[in-house]
Amino acid sequence: MVVPVNNFWTTLHKPFFCIAPLADVTDPAFRRIIAKYGKPDVVWTEFVSADGLFKGGYDVLIKDLTYTESERPIIAQFFSKDPDIMKQAGKLAAEMGFDGVDINMGCPDTNVCKQGAGAAIIKNPELAKALIRATKEGVHEAGSTIPVSVKTRSGFNEDEIETWIPALLEEKPAALTLHARTKKDMSKVPARWELIARAVLLRNKISPDTLIIGNGDVLNMDDAHAKVKASGCDGIMFGRAIFGNPWLLSGKLRPDFHERLRVLLEHTNLFAELLPHKSFSIMKKHFKSYLHGDGYQKPLLLELMEVKTAIEAREVLIRETNKTLS
Repeated sequence: MVVPVNNFWTTLHKPFFCIAPLADVTDPAFRRIIAKYGKPDVVWTEFVSADGLFKGGYDVLIKDLTYTESERPIIAQFFSKDPDIMKQAGKLAAEMGFDGVDINMGCPDTNVCKQGAGAAIIKNPELAKALIRATKEGVHEAGSTIPVSVKTRSGFNEDEIETWIPALLEEKPAALTLHARTKKDMSKVPARWELIARAVLLRNKISPDTLIIGNGDVLNMDDAHAKVKASGCDGIMFGRAIFGNPWLLSGKLRPDFHERLRVLLEHTNLFAELLPHKSFSIMKKHFKSYLHGDGYQKPLLLELMEVKTAIEAREVLIRETNKTLS
């Protein structure tokens, strides 16, 4: 049974803080850890292929959309170039009880762009509009009122703020997350936050109720507040800064080595429990992140990078955790 959901965006205290939809990072296991140790104001799922969901991969991909009440408000993010498919995705998100649905129009991954999705949509503003409308139709068809939002970049090969952002705003998304780099930039150049400020001004003229979320090179909470003040955006989305630091949004300092080991063990156990269908090698990027800053622990990291199963990783982490207590 679908329970209509009010637009939670209108209830948030500004500025608000979110975590980005990062493939093989913000999966159900890590989201539970983040919700426990540094709850964001808004949580995104990993971005999920809507085409994959509805063209044969449903049984596997639906597992990426599992969530707990502790993660609310939580937004399901999808990518596709097909409005009919995004209509189905919008309906599914509403039926699953998500608080919102987001369309990825910014992923720079080559394979995603070759499909005509992600950042490739920047080259086709009319398609972008159709995708937003179709997603809203799917939500409404489910009898729900959850808001539809968009995450994108400043352009494809060069900044296109003056044409691209107005096209999106004309469809009045509930929120617009802008990563202040182009697809071509990837993450190789500093984010240009003056573009976020410009997007805010465009929003004020075209769609005053749309919230602007800034994204790109946000280091910590102090930096986030400074960027809000400089740009005028309504909220901040953290990306790479959250790696290995689920305490980031709590306002607390990153804890000592023992506590990070303990939470890494907890994270490893959750991954094994919730994501047995995924390669355990995905956890290895988390091993690097949690241990970052402890140069003297290089032998431990090298050992963890050689493990092949969660059982092996647990043995290493339990041993090391016990050593820090002795």
